[in-house]
Amino acid sequence: MYVGALELDILLDDVRSLKQKRSVIKPVVAEVRRRFAVSVSEAGHLELHRRALIGVAVVAAGGEHVRDVLDSCERFVASRPEFVLLSAHRRLLGPDD
Repeated sequence: MYVGALELDILLDDVRSLKQKRSVIKPVVAEVRRRFAVSVSEAGHLELHRRALIGVAVVAAGGEHVRDVLDSCERFVASRPEFVLLSAHRRLLGPDD
């Protein structure tokens, strides 16, 4: 069993309130969950209106599949025009960890 985690640090462009931030982030989180069958949540920078940290987690039988899914999630989020992906950090745990 392999477990992968991905942290995506995002800068939102034209957002002036937390309510507006949620209206941008919530549909992206829902689409990542639906499209890639992963666990995903806004996990940080909760009180900042122009920053967001999205956490993604996936479990699979093979490490390569976990990497592929996390790569796809990162590409999808990075392609969104309403914000800028500042950084992406990933962790992979396998049977030997």
